[in-house]
Amino acid sequence: MNAGDTAWMLASSALVLLMAPGLAFFYGGMVRAKSVLNMMMMSFIAMAIVPVAWFLYAYSLAFDDDVTGGLVGGLGHVGLNGITPETLTGTIPTYVFVVFQLTFAIVTVALVSGAVADRMKFVAWALFVPVWLTVVYAPVAHWVFAFDTEDAKGGWIANKLGALDFAGGTVVEISSGASALALALVVGKRVGWKRDPMRPHNLPSVLLGAGLLWFGWIGFNAGSALGANHLASLALINTVAAGAAAMLGWLAIEVLREGKGTSFGAASGLVAGLVAITPSCGSVSPMGALVVGAVAGGICAFAIGFKFKLGYDDSLDVVGVHLVGGLVGTLLIGLLASNAAIELLGFGQPGLFYGGGLDQLGKQVVAAAVVLVYAFTCTYVIATVIDRLIGLRIDEEHEITGIDQVEHLETAYDHAGSSTGGLG
Repeated sequence: MNAGDTAWMLASSALVLLMAPGLAFFYGGMVRAKSVLNMMMMSFIAMAIVPVAWFLYAYSLAFDDDVTGGLVGGLGHVGLNGITPETLTGTIPTYVFVVFQLTFAIVTVALVSGAVADRMKFVAWALFVPVWLTVVYAPVAHWVFAFDTEDAKGGWIANKLGALDFAGGTVVEISSGASALALALVVGKRVGWKRDPMRPHNLPSVLLGAGLLWFGWIGFNAGSALGANHLASLALINTVAAGAAAMLGWLAIEVLREGKGTSFGAASGLVAGLVAITPSCGSVSPMGALVVGAVAGGICAFAIGFKFKLGYDDSLDVVGVHLVGGLVGTLLIGLLASNAAIELLGFGQPGLFYGGGLDQLGKQVVAAAVVLVYAFTCTYVIATVIDRLIGLRIDEEHEITGIDQVEHLETAYDHAGSSTGGLG
């Protein structure tokens, strides 16, 4: 065990866990006042359900010795069987690795909730979380994060395909964005969507949430080095660079279109850049990270409008930011992966702009496409089954009066019933 690596991973685990309440504030500020508690509780209940399922069996499915040709892990670590306080993963205790990976799972499923703000039954969401974790997240995490070792075989994307995804562009961002689209399609549009004003009710909360996410994202990306090392420093500087460039990129689009930059655009642009740099933070240079961030900020600023053209109600733009941003970051690796970063990483090939040809780009396309299709298809089936069993959506009358009072017997503010704020 290396004490420095262990200390950094303990800190990284805490940083990533903070992203869940950060996301709750980020999403909570975006919805109307009558829905803020329910929106935040969807993140908080994930913080309760996911750890229990993770410790019981989901960690084993994601990281146990592969038993299916790279598709899913076995059941050798059910109930954390075979893991003791002395067991090591690399240079850190395996218990620390288990919790670090757990925090990724919590954040990923919480991201999906933004697509169904205002209208999904809380009990249906509580059922959706462990089923989705089992069917979608754990297998995809095995594909991408489980590398072959002397003692165990890992997933097909990491070990057979050879696509690069340092901290979860496919596992976290593309899977949550594709799943959000599927869930939104099954649940259906909000009452009054496109007709009624649905503006954010608390922009300071949105900015606070975005700031907490950026803070936690340091652990998310730099922690994925699994040690206090040179690779962690590269992920750190790239995370800061991409977040800043993306915020400027999004604001630039707003200024060109509207003549003004908004606080909501600044927060959204920041998150778009963090999403895009997640897969690429270990394979691009700091200058490449600036490009990744700027491109993601600009593209995602346009992508959030897709829902109005295509007719799906993705309430908080999970598709436009996380799916699109994840695709941007995953694919740009094939163009921008630098020779120095690849040498430090120890595997993969440089991108096209660094003389590596199209080979790595092709691998990135395959990984992104497979995860997108798998997550969307499985989530659509899961949502349809739950809908038929217990129903996904609250009554229209309750949606109009406010989901907080109906689902939680509470309101966030005494004046919530008179609020007209929210996000369109």
